[in-house]
Amino acid sequence: MEDILDVYELPYDPKRPVVCMDEKPYQLLGETREPLPVVPGSGRKTDSEYIRNGTVSIFAFVEPLGGTHHVSVRERRTAVDWAEEIKYLVDVMYPDAEKIILVMDNLNIGQVMPE
Repeated sequence: MEDILDVYELPYDPKRPVVCMDEKPYQLLGETREPLPVVPGSGRKTDSEYIRNGTVSIFAFVEPLGGTHHVSVRERRTAVDWAEEIKYLVDVMYPDAEKIILVMDNLNIGQVMPE
Protein backbone atom coordinates (compact mmCIF):
# COMPACT_ATOMS: atom_id res chain seq x y z
CA MET A 1 0.00 0.00 0.00
CA GLU A 2 2.81 2.41 0.84
CA ASP A 3 4.33 1.83 -2.60
CA ILE A 4 1.11 3.00 -4.23
CA LEU A 5 0.97 6.07 -2.01
CA ASP A 6 4.55 6.89 -3.04
CA VAL A 7 3.52 6.65 -6.70
CA TYR A 8 0.58 9.01 -6.12
CA GLU A 9 2.96 11.57 -4.57
CA LEU A 10 5.15 11.75 -7.69
CA PRO A 11 5.19 15.22 -9.33
CA TYR A 12 3.52 15.62 -12.70
CA ASP A 13 5.79 14.65 -15.59
CA PRO A 14 4.22 14.37 -19.07
CA LYS A 15 7.06 12.04 -20.15
CA ARG A 16 6.28 9.68 -17.23
CA PRO A 17 2.51 9.84 -16.68
CA VAL A 18 0.90 8.07 -13.73
CA VAL A 19 -2.19 6.39 -15.16
CA CYS A 20 -4.83 4.53 -13.15
CA MET A 21 -6.67 1.72 -14.96
CA ASP A 22 -9.80 -0.10 -13.92
CA GLU A 23 -12.39 -2.27 -15.55
CA LYS A 24 -15.76 -3.57 -14.54
CA PRO A 25 -18.54 -5.68 -15.95
CA TYR A 26 -21.82 -3.90 -16.58
CA GLN A 27 -25.30 -5.32 -17.12
CA LEU A 28 -27.38 -3.85 -19.94
CA LEU A 29 -30.90 -3.74 -18.54
CA GLY A 30 -34.12 -2.65 -20.20
CA GLU A 31 -37.48 -1.65 -18.76
CA THR A 32 -40.47 -4.01 -18.90
CA ARG A 33 -42.83 -1.11 -18.16
CA GLU A 34 -42.49 2.62 -18.65
CA PRO A 35 -41.30 4.31 -15.40
CA LEU A 36 -43.77 6.64 -13.72
CA PRO A 37 -43.07 10.34 -14.30
CA VAL A 38 -41.10 12.21 -11.65
CA VAL A 39 -43.28 14.29 -9.36
CA PRO A 40 -41.95 17.11 -7.14
CA GLY A 41 -40.94 15.71 -3.75
CA SER A 42 -40.67 12.14 -5.02
CA GLY A 43 -37.97 10.20 -6.83
CA ARG A 44 -38.28 8.25 -10.07
CA LYS A 45 -40.43 5.14 -9.74
CA THR A 46 -39.46 2.08 -11.73
CA ASP A 47 -40.65 -1.49 -11.74
CA SER A 48 -38.41 -4.13 -10.18
CA GLU A 49 -38.75 -6.32 -13.28
CA TYR A 50 -36.31 -5.76 -16.12
CA ILE A 51 -35.15 -7.22 -19.40
CA ARG A 52 -31.57 -8.49 -19.43
CA ASN A 53 -29.89 -7.34 -22.62
CA GLY A 54 -26.49 -8.90 -21.96
CA THR A 55 -23.32 -7.59 -20.41
CA VAL A 56 -20.30 -5.55 -21.46
CA SER A 57 -16.96 -4.70 -19.92
CA ILE A 58 -15.99 -1.10 -19.30
CA PHE A 59 -12.29 -0.18 -19.33
CA ALA A 60 -11.20 3.19 -17.94
CA PHE A 61 -7.86 5.03 -17.86
CA VAL A 62 -7.46 8.16 -15.72
CA GLU A 63 -4.38 10.36 -15.39
CA PRO A 64 -5.37 12.63 -12.49
CA LEU A 65 -2.42 15.05 -12.69
CA GLY A 66 -2.66 15.38 -16.47
CA GLY A 67 -6.42 15.72 -16.51
CA THR A 68 -6.74 12.92 -19.07
CA HIS A 69 -9.25 10.10 -19.15
CA HIS A 70 -10.42 7.46 -21.61
CA VAL A 71 -13.30 4.99 -21.37
CA SER A 72 -14.07 2.14 -23.74
CA VAL A 73 -16.77 -0.50 -23.80
CA ARG A 74 -16.12 -4.03 -25.03
CA GLU A 75 -18.27 -7.11 -25.45
CA ARG A 76 -15.87 -9.23 -23.41
CA ARG A 77 -13.04 -9.02 -20.91
CA THR A 78 -10.35 -11.37 -22.14
CA ALA A 79 -6.57 -11.23 -22.08
CA VAL A 80 -6.68 -10.03 -25.70
CA ASP A 81 -9.15 -7.25 -24.84
CA TRP A 82 -6.90 -6.13 -21.97
CA ALA A 83 -3.81 -6.20 -24.22
CA GLU A 84 -5.60 -4.13 -26.89
CA GLU A 85 -6.54 -1.53 -24.27
CA ILE A 86 -2.92 -1.33 -23.09
CA LYS A 87 -1.77 -1.00 -26.71
CA TYR A 88 -4.19 1.93 -27.16
CA LEU A 89 -2.82 3.53 -23.98
CA VAL A 90 0.76 3.27 -25.23
CA ASP A 91 0.30 3.92 -28.97
CA VAL A 92 -2.49 6.49 -28.99
CA MET A 93 -2.79 8.18 -25.60
CA TYR A 94 0.91 8.43 -24.70
CA PRO A 95 3.02 7.83 -27.82
CA ASP A 96 5.76 10.24 -26.64
CA ALA A 97 6.03 8.96 -23.06
CA GLU A 98 9.36 7.58 -21.93
CA LYS A 99 7.63 5.44 -19.33
CA ILE A 100 3.99 4.98 -18.32
CA ILE A 101 3.44 4.24 -14.64
CA LEU A 102 0.31 2.09 -14.62
CA VAL A 103 -1.67 1.65 -11.40
CA MET A 104 -4.25 -1.13 -11.51
CA ASP A 105 -5.82 -3.82 -9.40
CA ASN A 106 -5.39 -7.55 -9.92
CA LEU A 107 -7.22 -8.25 -13.15
CA ASN A 108 -8.70 -11.73 -13.31
CA ILE A 109 -9.20 -12.69 -16.93
CA GLY A 110 -9.86 -16.38 -16.40
CA GLN A 111 -6.28 -17.47 -16.97
CA VAL A 112 -4.77 -20.37 -15.05
CA MET A 113 -1.35 -19.35 -13.83
CA PRO A 114 1.46 -21.90 -14.24
CA GLU A 115 2.85 -23.34 -11.03
